[in-house]
Amino acid sequence: MLTQASLVNSGSREHRDLAREAVRKSLVLLKNGKSASAPLLPLPKKAGKILVAGSHADDLGSQCGGWTITWQGQTGNDKTAGTTILSAIKSTVDPSTEVVFSENPDSAAVDSGKYDYAIVVVGEPPYAETFGDNLNLTIPAPGPSVIQSVCKSVRCVVVLISGRPLVVEPYIGAMDAFVAAWLPGSEGQGVTDVLFGDYGFSGKLARTWFKSVDQLPMNVGDKHYDPLFPFGFGLTTEANK
Repeated sequence: MLTQASLVNSGSREHRDLAREAVRKSLVLLKNGKSASAPLLPLPKKAGKILVAGSHADDLGSQCGGWTITWQGQTGNDKTAGTTILSAIKSTVDPSTEVVFSENPDSAAVDSGKYDYAIVVVGEPPYAETFGDNLNLTIPAPGPSVIQSVCKSVRCVVVLISGRPLVVEPYIGAMDAFVAAWLPGSEGQGVTDVLFGDYGFSGKLARTWFKSVDQLPMNVGDKHYDPLFPFGFGLTTEANK
């Protein structure tokens, strides 16, 4: 129940801690390692050099999505308080770990970077209602090319920021790990809580993840139910001790 006191304290440390908890519990780990015997997550906090790439790594507005800062949402970091995923990564890793951020690195730069691993954060722009209607449900450019250029050369986890499943089957083979982060809002630290093993992944899909839009609509019980990831799927990890 909302009270006048709770509204006055909106955005307090207590509220943000609760939001951070909600983020880490809602993330769904859909792939972890190119084989079950070689998981990538949780990531080590101490490494020589790591790469953070993608349009959504340092964008609070994109993390929040629509119906938040404004009706249709708004990109950028100057409209609300919070922690971007990039900032959360920098504050989580060991001080000796070099963090390199490049929104859209070219293949040559990735190849020559000698990175221990990469975190690629891509996704949709903010939207609400019919403004988000999309018959293709693809990851907007340059997201796919960033995934391909980074993941072909460096062990990578791809974090997808979106309000719904998107077409990822063409790229899933290149990824070492894949996380559906949905719209984590202001608390990017909730994402790094599970990426780096302070907490384990526990989230499950609340809807079926299709392979292509040609399969839609698709529901559990359909005669030709053949999803990329079925309803209720989600890998788990244990927190580091």
